[in-house]
Formats: sequence, structure tokens, C-alpha cells
Amino acid sequence: MGLRLRLGLVCGLLFLLGIEAGSQGWAQTPKTGPEAPHADLADHLRLGQSAFPLHGPWKFTVGDSPIDPKTGQPLWADPGFDDSQWETVDLTPAEGSFEPRAGLSGYVPGWTARGHAGYWGYAWYRMRVQLEEAGAARPGEKLALEGPDNIDDVFQVFANGRLLGGFGDFSGKTPVAYYSVPTLFPLPSPAGSPTGAAAGGSGDFRTEVVAFRVWMGPGELLTQPDAGGLHSPPVLGQAAAVAADYQLRWLELVRVYSSDAALGLLIALMAVAAFTLVLFDRSDRVYLWIGAVFLLQAIYYGMVAFDTWTQHLSATADILLLSCLEVPLVLAGWVMVWWIWFGRQRPAWIPRAAAGLALLYMVSQAIGQEVFIRLVPHRVAAQFVMVSLVARVLFFALMLWIVAQGIRSRGLEGWLVLPAVLLRGIAVFSPELLLLHIRLSVNLFGADVTLAQLATVLMALAVVLLLLRRLLRSVKTQRELALDVKQAQEVQQVILPQARVLHPGLMIESVYRPARQVGGDFFQIIPHDTDGSLLIVAGDVAGKGLQAGMLVALLVGAIRTALESSDDPATVLGVLNRRLMGRSQGATTCLALRITANGDVTLANAGHMPPHLNGRPMATEGALPLGIFAGAEPSVMRFTLEHEDRLVLISDGIVEAMDANGQLFGFERIQALLNKQVTAIEVADAAQNFGQEDDISVITVARTAVLEPALG
Repeated sequence: MGLRLRLGLVCGLLFLLGIEAGSQGWAQTPKTGPEAPHADLADHLRLGQSAFPLHGPWKFTVGDSPIDPKTGQPLWADPGFDDSQWETVDLTPAEGSFEPRAGLSGYVPGWTARGHAGYWGYAWYRMRVQLEEAGAARPGEKLALEGPDNIDDVFQVFANGRLLGGFGDFSGKTPVAYYSVPTLFPLPSPAGSPTGAAAGGSGDFRTEVVAFRVWMGPGELLTQPDAGGLHSPPVLGQAAAVAADYQLRWLELVRVYSSDAALGLLIALMAVAAFTLVLFDRSDRVYLWIGAVFLLQAIYYGMVAFDTWTQHLSATADILLLSCLEVPLVLAGWVMVWWIWFGRQRPAWIPRAAAGLALLYMVSQAIGQEVFIRLVPHRVAAQFVMVSLVARVLFFALMLWIVAQGIRSRGLEGWLVLPAVLLRGIAVFSPELLLLHIRLSVNLFGADVTLAQLATVLMALAVVLLLLRRLLRSVKTQRELALDVKQAQEVQQVILPQARVLHPGLMIESVYRPARQVGGDFFQIIPHDTDGSLLIVAGDVAGKGLQAGMLVALLVGAIRTALESSDDPATVLGVLNRRLMGRSQGATTCLALRITANGDVTLANAGHMPPHLNGRPMATEGALPLGIFAGAEPSVMRFTLEHEDRLVLISDGIVEAMDANGQLFGFERIQALLNKQVTAIEVADAAQNFGQEDDISVITVARTAVLEPALG
């Protein structure tokens, strides 16, 4: 099942543990002497402090062994069983051979390449090994057998008829396979093996009959090139040397799959970053899709590494979760990412097509890889592999079409995505490419990097570049917007009157503090050229920010236009009402008052805060704000401003100021302040320090006893 990177120079590394020239090394010696077994005896080895791979020749047959009723052990594991009629198999890899899925060297084709194409189930390997215990060997040294590091799918190993152990779960009707890990089996000490003088040797020899019972599931026939049985030899030798090799293989296994673990962690961080972008821009769904796809891919690579290292899940469960579930969802997710990114609102069937293809891929993959063995006949399951292929072709074509449309509409962005989509599309056909013996991985510093991993990295890189490009464009837009806001703020400052205005018989102070850079409050103080009267217009546009500021500029211009025909407060408000009609968010509270030279005041109010006269709010009739109803009329009242009287106009931003506990500034605090005869600046400071929520504007009009010349 899952493959591992074994050491290329096992023999040479293990000889360094203590081999010496001559009698202390292991050596193959001629198979002669009175006790030489029958002709298919494989190797005659001299024991020293090292180990050898058992290349063969092995005796091989398909099928399963009958059980000996006396011992309860398989008959084919018995050392006396005659296997002379079995096939002969050599596990010596051809020079330059490699396994195309992971690129592992030293790969030996399985039984499907040796005349048993299409076969799945049980098979047996047997080998007789003659061992000579050299005189230089330490007394009582134990032997060990290291299982093959590349095998389809699970196995049990026997030595002289004794079950040493195995890999996988044989307790059920169908064996359960896991991703392969290194295995180590100590050999029991011989109780009474035949001995005799070895030709050319100074010690005794004994014979070990090693037998492997192997089972392979049908799914391997459709995904694994040259599947079936042992693809690398087991290693036999002195226990310490074999244990050292066993530890090295574990280190190699960790290092080979470290790329999956590292990639899973990297993609998980990118998923977190994508989900974080959702918090800043909830209107753009593409960030949610990118985060979801990255999260699925992070889980995929994390599970590959974790389950290989720990055997947490069976290979069948991994196939079901990863190949049959996560991969289709990832493909559908990428379709949605690029469909949304390039703004393709049409055709509207794209999301439904992606969901349908994902479901088709899931079902065909589960049946085609025979996750549920014997659910359907193997011949029928093979047809679903073609269905899975069609689903992948359609996914690939759909992504290419979306990217092609993106190139037409977005240009550079589409070209940035195209290489990643092409590589992603090629990677989904990995099973077919493997069956063609096309290598799909490279080894970088001991880590196995596959085509699928490269496709994931390239896709992630494309997303990062696009997000960076979007960020740069957003920064540019923000700068342009900030410049627009600054210019609007400058315009608003220009159209506001001076903070202190002296008019004959009147002293006027004003304060304006917007909640943002540009506010929605406005006021104008306009003296009449001939009769000595003064018109004050104050209002509050609904909303804040640049939109409200632009509406303020419109209203100020309308006020100046209205004065060309009349300075009557009600007439002025009527002009403003007509100007605001038909505009979205054009509702505006406003009041206008005209003060004559002798102090007579005409006040027209359209929903604005009533003014305070000498600290007390004036009772004005209610009226609709401007911009709501075309025929609306403001409330009108008349009164006289006596000497020493003080009139204060405020906006609702003062009343609505709110502290950290959610308490409003309120009318009582306003009245308490105004009773103290505080200035306009002091009123604004009090509300702002309390907790400003809206624009604040304050105008104070004081009738002076001595007339002063107008200064502005």
C-alpha cells in the first residue's frame, strides 16, 4: 500500500557496523557438502556482524494455503513442504528501476507483471536460506528479519513454520491494510536444525525456511502499476545490524512524508489567513471559499503524514476520506474560487455543475477503488474508474473555461492562474499516469515531493499573488479615497463661517466637530446687505462621511441660491426641501431663523433640535424633516431677542453623546451646562469628552447692549 523510501545502500551501511575482512564478514559460499538441501536452496550465508537482503530466488504461487489440522498452521509455511512446482521469482531490482508513484529506487514489479494480470487475493513466497555460523561469530548471537518496505498490501511471515508476526489485520474475513511502516521480527533460536561441515568453512550451518503469506485488495489493480506482492526484498541478518537498519528506515519514513506534514501546516496557515480576510470584508465570498479549500487540503496532507506514521486509520478508511471525499470537494472548491474571483455571475449553473461533478466523482471513486470490497463485482467496479476519469476531465475542462473567461476579462490575473490550473488538472490524472509508469515525484533532500504537492503549492502561490495584487490595488484606492476625503474636508471648512462673528447688536460663536473627517452637520450665517438683518440656517444631514459631506455642499449652495429671491426662513426651507426630494438618504433636519436689527426673530423648523433661549428649550411645533414629503411645511414661530438674551442652537450629536457604559449625555446635562452661561466651545468639549458618536455643532447668539460694527 503506502510506499516508503528504503536505503539505497543497505548492505554497505550495515557492513560498517563491524564487518572485517575474511572470517568475520558474511559471505555467500558454494552450496556443497553432504547436508546441502535440494537444488532450489537460495543462499548459503556466513554469519558475521551484518545483514543481507534476500533477493532470491523465491518460490511463488497465487492462492492460499490449506490449514494443517494438527498444528493449526498453514501447510505452505511448513519447512518440509515441497514447493518445487511453484514459480521462481527474483526480487533483485533492475538497474535504474524506480516506483513511479513516489519515485523510490530499487522497485521490483509485482505478480501482475509476472503473468498474473488482474489477480487479487492471497499469494505465497517461500525461500530456503542456508546460514553458516562462522567461527568468528559471537556465541549466542540472535538473528532478525526485517520485513519488506514495499508490499501490496499486508502480509504474515513464517520462519520454519512458526508465525513470526505480520503487517495488517488478519482477524476478519477480509484483511485490513494500513500504510506500510518498517517491521522487525526476531528469529527464534534453532532447537535442532541439521548441521554439518560446510565446504570451505570452519563452522556449522543451519537452514531457515522463510515464507510470506501476502494479501492484496482489488483496488491496487486500478491504481498501482505492476501491483501484487513484494516489490522489495526482506533483510535477514544479525539482530543488532537489522535493528539498526530498522531504525534508519523509520527515520527515512518520517523524512519522506515530512513534505506532506510541512505542506499541510503551510496550507493550514493560509486557510487561517483567508478566513481572517472574511472578517475585514464580509461582502466578498471568495475569501470564504479560499479558506475552505485550503482547510480541506491542509487536512488531506496532514492525514497522509499522520496516518502513515501512526497507522491511525486503515488504508481503506484513508481512501474513503481522502480520495473519495476530500479530493472531489477540493476540485469543486477551486471551481467556485475562480468562478467568484473572476466575477462570473453567468452562467448560473456553474455551482450546480460543480456540486454534481463532485458527487459523481465521490461515488465513482468509492466504487472504482472498491472501498467496500465485494459490494459490486470487480469487473463492474473497473467501469466506474472510467466514470471517475470522465468526472475529472469535466472538472478540468470547467476550470480551464473559467480561467479562459478570466483572461478575457481580467487579463494578467487570468494568466497568473493558468499555470496553476494546468498543473492541478494534470495532477488529478495521477492514477492513469502511474499506470503508464510516468514518474510523478522528485526527491529533494530526502523528502518526497509529488506532482500533486507541486500543484497545490503553485495554486497557493497563485492565490497569494492575486491577493497581493488586490491588496496593492486596495491600498491605491484607499489613498485616492483619502485624498478625496481630505479635499472634501477642505471644501467643508471653506464653506463654514468663522468661529466668531460680530454683527451690529449681535455676537455669534460657532463650533463644528465632525465625527469623521467629513461631517453631515452644516450651518450658514448670512447678513443682509441693506436692512441689517441676519439669517442663520443650521441642519443635520442623515448619515456621516463623504456622502453626507457632498450633500452638505449641495445644501449650502441651495441656501445661497434661495437668498437671491427671499430671506424668509420658511421660504428658504421650502427651497431646500424641493432640492432634496428624490434623493436617497436625503432626509435632513434643518432650522432657519432671521433676526432683524431690532431683535425680532422669525424661526422656521423642519424637525431640528429646538433652540435654547436663556438656558431653556423653546417650545416649537413638530414638523417633518426635509426631503421626505414634497408638500411638507416647517413650523414657524416669532419672538423678540431682548438685550442680554442668549440663544443657543445645538445638533443632536450633543444629546446622543454616549459614555463607555452606554449612558447618553441627554437633555438634563445640556440644560445644566447652558444655565451656567458656558461658551459654545465648552458645550462641544463636554459632549465630546463624554463620548462623541455623531457630528457636534453648537451656535450661540447673544444680543448685545451696544451695537458693534459687523466684522464678517
